[in-house]
Amino acid sequence: MNPFGFCCVQCRHKLAMANHGLCSRCNKQIRRFPYCGRCGVELSHDSLQCGRCLREEPSWDRMVIIGRYSEPLSTLIHRFKFQNGFFLDRTLARLMLLAVHQARRTHGLTLPEVILPVPLHHFRQWQRGYNQADLLAQQLSRRLMIPVRNDLLKRVKRTPTQRGLTATARRRNLKNAFQINQKIELCGYRSVALIDDVITTGSTLNEISKQLRQAGITHIQVWGLARV
Repeated sequence: MNPFGFCCVQCRHKLAMANHGLCSRCNKQIRRFPYCGRCGVELSHDSLQCGRCLREEPSWDRMVIIGRYSEPLSTLIHRFKFQNGFFLDRTLARLMLLAVHQARRTHGLTLPEVILPVPLHHFRQWQRGYNQADLLAQQLSRRLMIPVRNDLLKRVKRTPTQRGLTATARRRNLKNAFQINQKIELCGYRSVALIDDVITTGSTLNEISKQLRQAGITHIQVWGLARV
């Protein structure tokens, strides 16, 4: 019995446990699948790498995802990003936390030294009012007891939206879009996790990862809410 009337953020049915945010029925509807621990592509069984990432090696080392970008996860992410649904950070971070724990079992994931949210350009963040990746990172930091730094990555180029662009156009769009704060070398970090929402071609993450390598980072993980 729920005396406070807490409801599922998706279907509005009453919740037995308020801190879950999502009811068991909606949670089961999220399309989870075995995936490549390097690039996140769907596989028949969990693996640390696949033929696709061997042919075109990502600039990062490990990937963790909750599931496919389809209902109900896609709706939750859209509300979180575009409909002022900042309060969904706890629900989505909990799902991400469960995915991280699962990856430790299935892909031998080791936890990073620091969490880095993928930055928004300051104008876009002003328009939206918040950076959704930063909200997720703050929640995960508290639950995993790993520091989060939102001052080490900066988006210095205001680029058009990536939606609808080809992989080549995405790479061109992101050239010189990010800047790494030189303080990252002074911090002594060698292992980081980049937090993003939806992973499509990985162009943004590749661009950031290349710069992190140049700054001395040796192990880069990507934690994403969903894979397209």
